[in-house]
Amino acid sequence: MIISLINHSTSLSDEEVQCVIRAINRQVKEDFEPYWSFGANLRLEGMIGKRADIKSLSGMRGDAVLYLNDKTNIKDALGYHDKNNRGIPYGFIFLDLCKKLGESWTVTLSHETMELIADAQSNLLVQGPHPDNPEHEVFHWFEMCDAVQSESYKIDGIEVSNFVLPSYFTPGEQAGARNDFLGRLDADRKGLASFGVKPGGYIGFYDPKKREHTTWSPPEDAVAKQRLIAKTEARSGRGYLRRNAIA
Repeated sequence: MIISLINHSTSLSDEEVQCVIRAINRQVKEDFEPYWSFGANLRLEGMIGKRADIKSLSGMRGDAVLYLNDKTNIKDALGYHDKNNRGIPYGFIFLDLCKKLGESWTVTLSHETMELIADAQSNLLVQGPHPDNPEHEVFHWFEMCDAVQSESYKIDGIEVSNFVLPSYFTPGEQAGARNDFLGRLDADRKGLASFGVKPGGYIGFYDPKKREHTTWSPPEDAVAKQRLIAKTEARSGRGYLRRNAIA
């Protein structure tokens, strides 16, 4: 899989972006793919036109496309990380939204790249427990980074996103298994639980009883709440697509 990256930003040079692409490609090949057994190559393409054309996906050369934009544009964002009418996956990284969330754009690009690889059409679900009622089964979004998106690490000096591992999507805790790449422990020496959430992160799922998609984070987690509010106001993100039946 080749993911085309189109740099529509006026504040980031192609040279800067190439350095980040190299680090993320290393992350996918050396860290992500050994656990998940699927991967991709992120590749910078030339820009055609001043704006992203969702209907024609101008500038695209690969199997999917990500656009790097300075400002959130609602019109362009309506199909954020969704397929267009030809079924081609695409998405946007908005620099102003990254700044509002207090997150490096390199982490966001890493995050979106891995989630595009894992679920290009934003339609995969995994059966698991409801976070407030484990006896109630729901269908969790197959997202790689949402639950741990406040955690990052560096490759060649470039900050990239943490991500979950296959055992995260299993019922109960598997002996000797790790649920996320970094495996950071909290004050009680506990790591990320299966279908759990790290501080600052959130999860999404489809509830068959309510027949709707929803997002969830611990009620006391102000950082996660603010992140969800910002993305909702921007009508941005894969979760927005699911909740509004765009995917």
